[in-house]
Amino acid sequence: MTVRPTTFLLVRHGVTSSTGKVLPGRAPGLHLSDTGRQQAETVAARIGELSAVPTALYVSPLERTRETAAPIARTLGLKAVPHKGLLECDFGDWTGASLAQLRKRKEWQTVQHAPSAFRFPNGESFLEMQQRIWGTLELLAAKHPGELVVVVSHADPIKAAVTFAQGVPLDLFQRTVISTCSVSALTLGGGAPVVLSVNNTASLKELRPS
Repeated sequence: MTVRPTTFLLVRHGVTSSTGKVLPGRAPGLHLSDTGRQQAETVAARIGELSAVPTALYVSPLERTRETAAPIARTLGLKAVPHKGLLECDFGDWTGASLAQLRKRKEWQTVQHAPSAFRFPNGESFLEMQQRIWGTLELLAAKHPGELVVVVSHADPIKAAVTFAQGVPLDLFQRTVISTCSVSALTLGGGAPVVLSVNNTASLKELRPS
């Protein structure tokens, strides 16, 4: 039996008041800024322009991802289904810390250059995060064979999924940028994964294997 590949559109949430300033992690109560809400409307319109219509929409349960998913759900006429497997990395004791202060810590060099060797204190390791997000995509692919599925998540999980699909070692995954409300696309199932686009903030009309 031939397995039809599932195409995923991986959307990072829109900008918030703390984007680029702190490590928010899974702390509750963080909402999109006005700019972030506009970004969410724009990415919804971009996805709505695709000739192939997405059949499912899954979202990390945090406020900023659900708010990003809301205009996508309206545009596509879909229900945004929360899934814990799409959550941000659990940064443990580092949750809410200033990035400027974290960059001064000796552990920051490990985070940037040898993330496979790092676990956030009382939190998750990068390897666990990557296994979690990829396992979630595999489950969703099995549930939606041959379909186009939108997933709204966070920078690090999306970065980890894209680089895993490309066969990039985890220690090099920090070299990939995932911007707010960018779309990264990959196919999963029916063979090796194929990365169609990374950090796309423009047209999505040309998404297809070369």
